[in-house]
Amino acid sequence: MTPPAATRNWPSVKFSIITPSYNQGRFIRDCIESVKLQTGVDWEHIVVDACSTDETLAILKEYPHLRWTSEPDQGQTDAINKGFHRATGDWLMWLNADDYLLPGALRQVAEFAAAHPDADVIYGDCDFVDENGKFLRHKREFEFDFNMLLFYGCYIPSTSTFYRRSIIDAGVLLDPDYRNCMDYEYCLKLAHAGYRFRHLPATLANFRWHESNMSTVHAVRRYQERLRLQRQYLALRGQACLGKEWLLRLIFYSYKARREFRRRMRSLCTVIREGRI
Repeated sequence: MTPPAATRNWPSVKFSIITPSYNQGRFIRDCIESVKLQTGVDWEHIVVDACSTDETLAILKEYPHLRWTSEPDQGQTDAINKGFHRATGDWLMWLNADDYLLPGALRQVAEFAAAHPDADVIYGDCDFVDENGKFLRHKREFEFDFNMLLFYGCYIPSTSTFYRRSIIDAGVLLDPDYRNCMDYEYCLKLAHAGYRFRHLPATLANFRWHESNMSTVHAVRRYQERLRLQRQYLALRGQACLGKEWLLRLIFYSYKARREFRRRMRSLCTVIREGRI
C-alpha cells in the first residue's frame, strides 16, 4: 500500500508479503491485519489460496487491498513460488496464514537492509505462541553459520526471513520436491550458492504453534526430508567443511535426531493403529 507521496517519509523500499493459504480461516485475519498495520514502508500482500472450503475466501473479500487468487496448486511450496513470481517488491518473504508480523517489523528490516547493503537474506527472531496467541517461548537466533545450518537443521525462521528480489530474478525458487522442509532446502541452496545471510537481532513475527503443525505425520516427513538434504549438501561440500569440532557436533545431532525419530515413529504407529490417518 502506498499513500500520497507528500506524506511519505520512509526508506524507498517495497516489501512483498506472500501468504500461502488453505483452510486457515480461523487464523488468516490475524495474518492480514498484522501486515495491514505495518507503517513506515511500502508493501503489498499477496495471498495464494488453494481453493479453501472454510471461511477463508469470505475473509479475503473483506480486504480490497489484497492481491489474491484461489486456485488449485501442488502444495505450499508451489503456492509460495507462485507468489514469488507475482511479487513486485524489492524484498520478499512468505508469511504463513497462521502466523503474523509484529508492529514495526517491516520498518526495522528496511532500516537494517539500508545499513547492510551486502545482505541478500535478512532474518530476525520470532516468538512462539499458541493457537490463541498466548506467548509460549522466544526464539533468538545468531549470526549465520553454514555448518550449523547443515548439521543442526533449519534454525532460521521462515516467518521472519526476507529475500532480496535479485534472488528471485535469478530464477532461484523453492524446490517443489520438498513439501515439509522447503525453508531448509531454500536456505541451504542459497548459502551454498554464495548468497549472504545477515541476522537482524529483533523479534519480527509470531509463529503460531497448534495441532496442525505439531502433527506426528508432518514431523516424520520433515525428518526424512532433512536427512535427504543433509546427505546432498554434505556430498556437495565434501569433507573439507568437517573440522574436529563439527564432526563431534554431527555425532551429537545424529544421535539426538535418531532418538527423536524413534519417538515419532512410535507415535505414528499408535496413530495408525487407532485409525486417525
